[in-house]
Amino acid sequence: MDFLQNLQKAIDYMEDNLLESITYEDVAKHIYMSSYHFHRTFSLVTGITSNEYIRNRRLSMAGQELSLSNSKVIDIALKYRYSSPESFTKAFTRFHGITPSMAKRVGTKLKSFNRLVIKIKLEGGTIMDYRIEKREEFKLLAKVRKFRNESISEEGNTEIPDFWQECGANGTFDTLKQNTTNNDIYGVCAPISKESKYFDYGIGMEFNGESIPDGYAIWDVKPTLWAVFKCIGETADCIGSTWERIFSEFLPSSEYTMIDDTDFELYSEDFKSNCFCEIWIPVEKK
Repeated sequence: MDFLQNLQKAIDYMEDNLLESITYEDVAKHIYMSSYHFHRTFSLVTGITSNEYIRNRRLSMAGQELSLSNSKVIDIALKYRYSSPESFTKAFTRFHGITPSMAKRVGTKLKSFNRLVIKIKLEGGTIMDYRIEKREEFKLLAKVRKFRNESISEEGNTEIPDFWQECGANGTFDTLKQNTTNNDIYGVCAPISKESKYFDYGIGMEFNGESIPDGYAIWDVKPTLWAVFKCIGETADCIGSTWERIFSEFLPSSEYTMIDDTDFELYSEDFKSNCFCEIWIPVEKK
C-alpha cells in the first residue's frame, strides 16, 4: 500500500499547487522519491507524465474560468503559470481546439480534464513470474548516450529504439563482441540526479578487454539484489507491457521496493524463443 499512498500524496500535492511553479522534480521531492523513479512510475501507471497532468489540469481549469468569469485572457494566462498571452493561447488552443477569447462566448464547447482518483479494482487473479537474484559487481563495455527524461513516456517516441538500430548498423556490436566473454547484450538505464533533465542509457556487453575503444565507456553495475522478469513475446512491445505490470502489480504488492540505481534489459541467446529479453530491477526488502 505504500505505492498507492505515495501516488495519492503526489496527486494531492499537484492539485494543491497547480497555481504554483512546480514540476515533477518538486513532486518527487515531496514524496521522498527520486525524480527518475517517480517520473517513470507515474507515467507507466497513469499513461501520462506528471508534467502533462499538471498542464492539462491547468488548461482545463483555465477554460472553466474563462467561460464563467469576466477575467482577461492575460490575467488567466499569468494565473496558470504561462509567461505570456501568446504561449498560453498556443497551449490553450492545442488543448481545447479553440482560442481563449472564443472560450468566453456562451455555449462554446470546452474540454475537461478531471482530477485523478485512485480506485482499487479487484479482478481475476493473474500470475506474474519473477525471481530474485544476487549478483556481484560486473563491468560492461558500453556505447552510452544521454536521453531526455520525458522520452521514456512520450507517446510515439522512438529515440531509444533508434539508438539500438544505429548501433546495429554502425558496427557497435562487432566492437563489443571483441571485448567480451559471451554474447549477452545489455540495455542499461541509469537514474538521473534531481538536478538533471537527462539520463544515461547504454548498450553494452560484459567487459574482459584491456583497453577501452574510442567512443565507448565502462559501465559499473553495483552488487545488489535483483528482481528479474521475463518479457514474453516476439516484439519489443512486450517490454513496455512488462514494465507496466512491474509498477502496477509487482511493486505495490511485493515485499520489495525498487532502489535508485541501474536497471537493465538482458538479451541472451540462451533464452527460449518466446522470451524476448529479461528486465532486471535493483531491489531491497521493505
